[in-house]
Amino acid sequence: MAIRNIVQVGDPVLRGKCRPVEEITPRILTLLDDMRETLAYADGAGLAAPQVGVRRRVVIVVDENDKMIELINPEIIEQSGHQHELEGCLSVPGRWGYTDRPMHVTVRAMDREGNLFTVSGSGLTARAFCHEIDHLDGILFIDHAEECKIETQE
Repeated sequence: MAIRNIVQVGDPVLRGKCRPVEEITPRILTLLDDMRETLAYADGAGLAAPQVGVRRRVVIVVDENDKMIELINPEIIEQSGHQHELEGCLSVPGRWGYTDRPMHVTVRAMDREGNLFTVSGSGLTARAFCHEIDHLDGILFIDHAEECKIETQE
């Protein structure tokens, strides 16, 4: 496992549409392992493959119990409710903005063995699912955030 560099806003890899994973290969398993280590090191709520320079439909989200959930080819299949909360991104350091997201989300994805499963989350977990899946289509939170704030270094 290795900690990978997190790509920053402005890098074209963040704006591309990611390709689906057709087969779980050793490279995909290494990507998942590296993303887990990178996310733990960065202390974030989620990480998408393009954030480490890979245009594949792979994300990891940390749920409300601090469990890392690996999602391959994730898609949101149900959503309900509404939340308007402050959001940030490891690829957009120092910037925060209020976004509208569903309060509850159910995602269908594959696990690292290639098995389909569904997982649901509310609040921060739902927001993280939406945020990370957006990355797979080249969408950043700043594309639809209100009231963007920039942290100043003093």
